[in-house]
Amino acid sequence: MVAAPSPLETARDAEDRPALEKLVADYSAAAAKAPNDAEAQYRGALACSYLAEIAIEQRDRKMGQQTAERGMKFGERAITLKPDSAEYYRVLGTLYGQAIIDLSSGLNYGPKAKEAINKAVEKAPKSSAVYVARGVGNYYLPAMLGGGPKLASDDFRKAIELDPKNAEAYLWLGLSLRKENKDAEARQAFTKSLELNPNRFWTRQQLAKMPGK
Repeated sequence: MVAAPSPLETARDAEDRPALEKLVADYSAAAAKAPNDAEAQYRGALACSYLAEIAIEQRDRKMGQQTAERGMKFGERAITLKPDSAEYYRVLGTLYGQAIIDLSSGLNYGPKAKEAINKAVEKAPKSSAVYVARGVGNYYLPAMLGGGPKLASDDFRKAIELDPKNAEAYLWLGLSLRKENKDAEARQAFTKSLELNPNRFWTRQQLAKMPGK
């Protein structure tokens, strides 16, 4: 049985920015009140990563960066408190990646993102979500800096191999394949993602952008 989506996932899927902003405020306040509670710190970081993701999807990169930077302090604190959690490293690596909007921020956050995601992979080599996170990092990192869509596609395929019902992996595989000019395969990936999660507004948008069958 598939778990019901969390309030964060529901708001992310609907691109409901006001709902996400409220959740970020709530989780941030809870984290501030419980500085030694690793889970409270993690939830603050996770909420920020979802809001940053939506800001980036809506082409508001500056807000995405500011929100990601806000979440980093929670993510870093969570890892200080509980250094063995692959999920904490995954979220922190995602936040570092979301904060990259130009060369300067890339030089600052790129190595940190890579290190955190590599630690997540090392600690949870069978986690589909970890490979999605690594793939997203490679998707945004130019090939000349060691990333690119081909590497990203390999990560998303690995994520799907580990969890064939991971809608996010199919969504990002579609984006990556489209960057590789493989439109027919990209359309298939978007279609599968939407089949697995029909509520994801961004997936519907990406599928609608694809040229006809």
